[in-house]
Parts: sequence; structure tokens; C-alpha cells
Amino acid sequence: MASPTVLPLVFDAPKRGLPPRHLADLDVAGRRSAVEALGEKPFRAEQLSRHYFAGRAPEQMTDLPAAVRERLTADLLPPLLSVVREVDCDEGSTVKTLWRGHDGTLVESVLMRYPGRTTVCVSSQAGCGMACPFCATGQAGLTRNLSTAEIVQQVVAAARAESARGGRVSNVVFMGMGEPLANYARVVGAVRRIVDPAPHGMGIGQRSLVVSTVGLVPAIRRLTEENLQVTLALSLHAPDDELRDTLVPVNTRWPVKEVLAAAFGYTTRTGRRLSIEYALISGVNDQPWRADLLAKRLSGKLVHVNLLPLNPTPGSVWDASPAPVEQAFVRRLRAAGVNATVRDTRGREIAGACGQLSAAQSSSVQT
Repeated sequence: MASPTVLPLVFDAPKRGLPPRHLADLDVAGRRSAVEALGEKPFRAEQLSRHYFAGRAPEQMTDLPAAVRERLTADLLPPLLSVVREVDCDEGSTVKTLWRGHDGTLVESVLMRYPGRTTVCVSSQAGCGMACPFCATGQAGLTRNLSTAEIVQQVVAAARAESARGGRVSNVVFMGMGEPLANYARVVGAVRRIVDPAPHGMGIGQRSLVVSTVGLVPAIRRLTEENLQVTLALSLHAPDDELRDTLVPVNTRWPVKEVLAAAFGYTTRTGRRLSIEYALISGVNDQPWRADLLAKRLSGKLVHVNLLPLNPTPGSVWDASPAPVEQAFVRRLRAAGVNATVRDTRGREIAGACGQLSAAQSSSVQT
């Protein structure tokens, strides 16, 4: 196996300014207080929230008097993310958006339309500090955390786009740029805004959300106590510490057994099936004995393995496993009683598939 350069682990974002306060950064009580501080009645907070989470522009908030609307939107709905460009593939069913933040930070989100559902994959950080060598985002390094409102805005924008087509966003996955649990408080805040019913949030069902992690054990344990019903997805990629130390460097701090114990603790508390993400890399982690070891570690648990064909990234020395090897890996897991499927790959042509997001287009973006 080639020996990639392993970057130092970074668990917090560099100190850069977050955007100005936004309605979505505040809980219900905070919104009411903010509205009162502007000299308005508290019920205006519910009106403003209902409009924002429904994706309406200020001029559509017609139940607010013009002067009130101008004052509240100026203070509580400041600009957060602007679209730099959108590219699509799969006959328009996969759309990647490049966003620019208030400070020039670039992040990406991906909208995926399937029969019967529409999923938006959101970023929680600009870049990533986890340094996984097969992931373009990880190799780019970490720029900063996104605010709660910046995360929510990606979903609101997607919901607005789908509403214009007569559809709706049904699922949200925190699998874009960044390690969600390294931006814990803001991500959990975003989850609550997304799942809270109108007028306080978007009203998307908790079980339609997926939060991914490479295995930050203390944060997984903290999430277990949040009384949420979101699906936890663990990016495992190797069942043994020797290999995972290289593929997922955070493993040197929290090894496989400890990570799985924390993840299954979440499953036990919530009753939600754990999703194991496993990118198959030719000659690296796709050997039969690794399939058997993975099955042994997962046997008897409430779990599903998502096997991901490795997506190409700039400078990568690795390739996806051949189809026969991929299918043999699936068969060995299933034979041991472990649910496993190969995930449908979407967005490769636009560098929008798993592990490809990096905002690399920034080098050619005109400001």
C-alpha cells in the first residue's frame, strides 16, 4: 500500500470571524428577545421564523408591515451565503452549489433527486481537519466552522429550489465538507432548526436526517444524550487499527473498538440503526479477511454497511476496488448475517460525490 502524507489532526477551526447573528442561530426564546430588543412585539419572531424556514424572500412576508419587515430582516436575516455557481449532472437530478460566505470562505452542498425523495447533502465546516488521505476535503485542511445559520441556509435554499419545482426536500445528510461532530454545538443547533415544526423550524422528520462522523468518541457520547432520532453514520473504512490509523488518522486517538462501542451506545439509546460507511479501495481495505473481521465486529448489531466505490480525487494514488472484489466483499458480510449494500454513486462527473467536495473551483472563481 502506498504511504500517503498524513496531516496533523485538527479538532477545532482556526479563529476566523463567523457571520453576523442570524435568526437561525437563535432558539425560540432568543428570537423573541431579539425582536423585543428591536422594539417589536414577541409574536413577530414567530411570523419571521415561519417565513424564513418556508424559504420566503422578505418581499413575500406580506403579513409584516413594511417598516417592521425592513427593520427585522435587516437585523435578523443578514446575507449569509451567496451562490457562486451551480453545476449539475445525471440529467439535472444532481446539483452541486458552490457558496461564498461573508468572509470569502467557499463551501459546497449537493442536491440529489431520487424517485420519491430529494436529499440535500450539507457542509458543516469549510474544509476539514480530519486529514483522511483519500478525501479531497480532508486534504484541503480546515478553514473554519460554519455557523448554525450557514448550515441551515443550505437546506432552506434547497427547499426553496424544490418548492419552485413543485417538490420538497425530504432528507438531509451531514456528509458534505467537514466533520460535523467537530462543530458540535452549531451542528446540533442546525439539526434542531431543521426538525422543529413550523413556525420554529423546517419540520423535516428527525429520522430523515443523517449525521456522519469519522469517530469523535466524546462527541458521539454527547450526541447520545441529546434525545434525537437522527441516524448516525460512522465512516469506518477499515476494521483494524493498523490500517485505520492511516486511512482515518483520528483512529490513533480513538481506536476501532472504542469508536464502535460509542456508536452502538447511540444505537442502544435511540433504537436507530447505525450506518457504517466503508469506501472500498483496491488492494488496500478490500481483502476477504478484512470483510470477515468487519463482519465479526458488527455481528448481531443493529447496523447496515454502506460500501462506497472509492471516488477519484486529485493526486490520489488509489483506485476503487474492481466490481468482482466489491461483490465478493458484500457476499462475505451478508453470509455472516450483516446487512450490506453498495451505495449508488451520484455526482462524480461534477466532483460532487462522497469524498470529492473541496471547493476546488475557487481557483477559477471571479470575484
